Amino acid sequence: MAEEQEAKKLEEQKKLDDAAAKGRDEVALELMKFIAVTTGYGKGATTAAGFSGKPAKSPEDYADALLQLFDKCRSVVAKPVSQ
Repeated sequence: MAEEQEAKKLEEQKKLDDAAAKGRDEVALELMKFIAVTTGYGKGATTAAGFSGKPAKSPEDYADALLQLFDKCRSVVAKPVSQ
């Protein structure tokens, strides 16, 4: 009987941990989208008439840049809040 209760508690704790991790990932994703949209992160420089900028990044480079940004956002969101 005690083993069943302990197993149930462990299962409930795992569900809570999974929900918390999913919530952190969702917050990190929203943060990444905000940064990417407002700053143009990872897109590379755009050229204007008379200026030669960097060539536009390939889709693979852009995806890699966004994945790196998401990893950074996840690490920031996962940090404990200091008081």
